[in-house]
Amino acid sequence: MPAGYRLRCYLDADAAAYLELMKKAGFSEWGHERLQRVLSRALPDGLSLIEHKPTGKLVATAVAQHHATEQDPFGGELGWVAGDPEHKGRGLGLAVCAAVTARFIQAGYRRIYLWTDDWRLPALKTYLKLGYEPVFYKEDMAERWQEVFANLGWNRK
Repeated sequence: MPAGYRLRCYLDADAAAYLELMKKAGFSEWGHERLQRVLSRALPDGLSLIEHKPTGKLVATAVAQHHATEQDPFGGELGWVAGDPEHKGRGLGLAVCAAVTARFIQAGYRRIYLWTDDWRLPALKTYLKLGYEPVFYKEDMAERWQEVFANLGWNRK
């Protein structure tokens, strides 16, 4: 964690600041109803936040959500990764995603996944650094991921 920041869990008193962070990060449709849906699926202490100590502002977040599916009744989804653009480039996304991943592992999850877009290169690099790997479930995905790896300069092992 860079100096001047601290990692912590979401508290009910964080609702307004959390919604403000989500809007700053580009999630303009967020409101209290959506927040309540996310919290209802979040693991206990599964919504991680990074706070900027000098200002007390929330600057990054990610959530560990239980997401049962027919194929995987005990699946976990790393979701709603967001960061304040004013604090970009400090490794906060990596830190908050690592915290969520660790929370899943601590809770016994073995199938942890996330959804993202292939144009979100900084986010993809973060997920790859943490050991996440793409799943090719559409015909064009192998080719698209070759392009992502090339754009990132990522050598796949």
